[in-house]
Amino acid sequence: MKSSDPEGFRRTACTCDCPDACALRLEALPGGGFRVRGDPDSPFTRGAACAKIRRHLRRLNHPARILAPRLKTARGWRDIGWEEALDRAAEAIQSLRREPAAILHIAGDGAKGVLKEAVNLFFAALGASRTRGSLCDAAGYVAGVLDFGSRENNDIEELARARSITLWGKDLQRSSLHTASLVHRARRAGAEVVSISPQGEENRPFADRRIRIRPGGDRFLAAAVLRRLLEEGALPEERFACTRGGEAFRRVLAGRTTAEWLAACDVPPEEAEALARLYRDGGPVATVIGAGLQRGLHGGEAVRWIDALAVLTGNLGRAGAGVYFHLHSFHNLELGWTRGPGPGRRRAFPIADIGGAILAAADPPVRLLWVNGCNIVNQAPDSERTAAAFSRVGFTIVVDAFPTDTAERADLVLPCTLMFEQEDVVGSFLHEYVQHAAAVIAPPPGVRDDYTIVREIARRLDPPVPLPEPEECLRAALRSPWLETSLEELRARGAVRSRRPAIAYEGLRFAHPDGKCRLPAAIHDEEPAPAGYPLRLLSLVRGGAIHSQMLPEEQEIPPAAWIAPESPGLAGIDSERPVALVSPLGRMPVRLRRLAGLHPEAVVVRRGTWMRLGGGINRLIAARVTDIGGGAAFYAQFVRLEND
Repeated sequence: MKSSDPEGFRRTACTCDCPDACALRLEALPGGGFRVRGDPDSPFTRGAACAKIRRHLRRLNHPARILAPRLKTARGWRDIGWEEALDRAAEAIQSLRREPAAILHIAGDGAKGVLKEAVNLFFAALGASRTRGSLCDAAGYVAGVLDFGSRENNDIEELARARSITLWGKDLQRSSLHTASLVHRARRAGAEVVSISPQGEENRPFADRRIRIRPGGDRFLAAAVLRRLLEEGALPEERFACTRGGEAFRRVLAGRTTAEWLAACDVPPEEAEALARLYRDGGPVATVIGAGLQRGLHGGEAVRWIDALAVLTGNLGRAGAGVYFHLHSFHNLELGWTRGPGPGRRRAFPIADIGGAILAAADPPVRLLWVNGCNIVNQAPDSERTAAAFSRVGFTIVVDAFPTDTAERADLVLPCTLMFEQEDVVGSFLHEYVQHAAAVIAPPPGVRDDYTIVREIARRLDPPVPLPEPEECLRAALRSPWLETSLEELRARGAVRSRRPAIAYEGLRFAHPDGKCRLPAAIHDEEPAPAGYPLRLLSLVRGGAIHSQMLPEEQEIPPAAWIAPESPGLAGIDSERPVALVSPLGRMPVRLRRLAGLHPEAVVVRRGTWMRLGGGINRLIAARVTDIGGGAAFYAQFVRLEND
């Protein structure tokens, strides 16, 4: 990248919870305000940025933004000064210094960056309780670690060299603009692209073939294809030489016929045959796995069977092939120091059932909550129970910029800076570049960045908690074996690429001590729909916003619910009357919309709308945990439609 910005432009990087981590340029407009676009000098971003970035500019000066600390009183919210706010926060923490497990720190990825992660160091030093698991991708990446021994992908640009690409539950219309661009490039070069999703018509602009699958059926389709290839002799014994567990794996495959595997995923035989042909003859095949399919009860198992399909067909460890799932956002940075001494000795609460865990906590109960980077009340399953848990805690501090469902349940809200308003260093869970996110817009005078807030509180404690200067945090993060750069160089260049190889597990040599891949030894049936709740609820990503980072006027209330025109869930529903989506946890009014091609057993709601405005789909979703990784099994919830 160039070492200086063109006149009138400021260079920075996106810190949103998005895989692309785009390099950006901001241009000051003559009449005031800014225009943002992708940096054309970036070898990865190549001048393209998504609509979510442009919408972010509206957030900076929006009237709903919180610009002073807020204290909840018996008469409602009252703005207070920073000195009083920090004193109150420090006093609450100081009172629990002898019992730090009573403090629970809930951190999220509402904004990414080294200094956001550095906040964890403060709570680690205190010995506060933390969370474990993930609301996003834990089942999928733990599956990869179990299979391959580590969490690596081919360089994402290898997609352009693929002869075939399979998109397992990956929605390229709403996520990862640059993955979509690479798939387009590969397709223009002649690659065949197959999309596998309960939304059969999803990815129409990107795919040559679209396979509609029953929600939760991905592992059964992978098993059906593997069974067919095994019967054809297309998986010779030498293919198993790089694996462990082949005997148990083959027993599982032999336990059902190909037709029975296909019945479990509701895919026609001709579609499975086309997929088998692709993996048998269409290599190199790149396998792209979306986060959605690992959000079922057996989400880890789903990823493991897809991994096995790629390995046993020779579509791993070579150029143009590979299995793509989320990398760790900071896999190229050194952040071990943020965990503090003895992280394993700290009490950990399951994030997938955070409300239930707080309510059940004893010895000690949770007496103080600190939440930053996460609208946890809105985003965790069983939102009403999470809200009830917050009401039982003695004092809750939320760091946020807007009156979200979580901020509304705080006792003290500390307003924070937003993207473009503070310096940071950011990695990616898609590509291999580490980027400098420069502060290119002055923040409002009443807000402070997350790390400055905890440093000022740390100084007020007795004894104080020493925390490094922000710049030292950035330098420490760059002391990574995968990087050869300094903070000064990164600031000048904007981005550097890691030293990781372009091909993961080259030659089918894996990261387990014996160098072999592990094959799954079991496959579990999906739960049947319970009586009275025939539809599987899919609370999917939306195109215009990251999670719940939406302004009030951008939210459609009641939210839309999409259903197949032929769905049995429409039986007895009068679409001219108000309609609600109902689960055993409650009901939510929706606007019913038909979606041709959607699997008839599914209903889709785009997640992120706020509970306090009448949205909040997670209040209908029970808190259940995925088979591995401690992930939230969002897509295990069954619902029904009914007229109000």
